[in-house]
Amino acid sequence: MKLVTFVYNGHSRIGALTGDGSVVDLQRANPQLPGDMLALLAGGADTLALAQQAVASAPADAVLALASVTLQAPIPRPGKILCIGLNYRDHAAESNQPIPQFPTVFAKYNNTIVGPGAAIVLPTVTEKVDYEAEFAFVIGRTARNVKAEDALDYVAGYLPFNDVSARDYQMRTSQWTVGKTFDTFGPLGPALVTSDEIANPHDLDISLTINGEVLQSSNTSNLIFSVNELIADLTSFMTLEPGDIISTGTPSGVGSARKPQRWLRAGDVVAVTIEGLGTLENPVVAG
Repeated sequence: MKLVTFVYNGHSRIGALTGDGSVVDLQRANPQLPGDMLALLAGGADTLALAQQAVASAPADAVLALASVTLQAPIPRPGKILCIGLNYRDHAAESNQPIPQFPTVFAKYNNTIVGPGAAIVLPTVTEKVDYEAEFAFVIGRTARNVKAEDALDYVAGYLPFNDVSARDYQMRTSQWTVGKTFDTFGPLGPALVTSDEIANPHDLDISLTINGEVLQSSNTSNLIFSVNELIADLTSFMTLEPGDIISTGTPSGVGSARKPQRWLRAGDVVAVTIEGLGTLENPVVAG
């Protein structure tokens, strides 16, 4: 399934995209289903199976034209947003950094999250706002001390993410938090594609364009730490919960590493495309 959060007639709902350009309102298709994405994921495999049945047998009044709704971030308020730095070999090379021995983990917060089509707002305090196409996964089961070989059983699904970063603020100290957590710096979506639809998360093309120009192009096979390894490492020291988002890092081609450097500008349109997961597109506006 391609799970979405959307607004229809002023109300936030959850649904599933269909192949014909429609959205099935899950709770309208089956009133027993929860009305928000975190609750749906917390219900586990049985609830997701109910959702799949609801999509397959949805009545006509539960099927909405995609043009009639506004997609939001699939998970508007995740419990955790954990990001991995320097996790593509090509990006470590362009950053003149050694291959890390352990995952480099930092956090973003809910204020950063926006959905497809929502604006990335450039703060007035910086002129060095960068883009980072990223492949993210979402936890579907409470996870603690998970073995790498079992890790994919804990993944609900996958989705595109853009780890927008103010490089000057990021580099003010050894801690990156400040440069990563401006409002709107976490575009997410368009859909949460459930893990059963992705045969191999470690062989997906990933790219980013600005105004149609390709600036990043790679494949998740170039990840240094796999999804399995990240879950095993993270759950060795924290509990991951349904709806937590882990973004796996960006490949080479970021604006700060280009010559000349390429910062986001008002009027740009940024698109992150990942094979099987769709395209996350966001305009850039001045603050």
